[in-house]
Amino acid sequence: MAKFKKKKSGELPAVSTASLPDIVFMLLFFFMTVTVMKDDDIMVENELPTANQVQKLDKKDRVVYIYAGKPHPRYQSKYGTQARIQLNDKFESVDAVASYILAERASMRQELQPLMTTALKVDKETNMGLVSDIKQELRKVNALKVNYTTKEGDAMNNLK
Repeated sequence: MAKFKKKKSGELPAVSTASLPDIVFMLLFFFMTVTVMKDDDIMVENELPTANQVQKLDKKDRVVYIYAGKPHPRYQSKYGTQARIQLNDKFESVDAVASYILAERASMRQELQPLMTTALKVDKETNMGLVSDIKQELRKVNALKVNYTTKEGDAMNNLK
């Protein structure tokens, strides 16, 4: 009778890749949950006024932000204490608002361009002359959907 012998070769068995998709998806979900999307670095003091009839904007991809107010104390030595306009992490003059809006509109998808809204985040201590100048520049480029960003609360608190 013949004996059956097992072949003993020195080869290692193939690496199992059955759990590889599980590991990849676990890493994907981990990075999706811990990643923070960068917003603008606000370089102006931005204490928003309060209002009692507030509506929330639902589509953030259609909104372009313009910040206005006194420079933050760490920038006052360079830019002074007068109210300034901030566009995309830079202080700009009122004349730059129109070109900024046109550039932001051009970077949007074609179907979203007519739906673009300009949100003004203006410090409550900023004078209305600067806001009026910004609105004049927005009219020049036909950006007529303007939103004033506020905090929810009693509007009478703004008088203090």
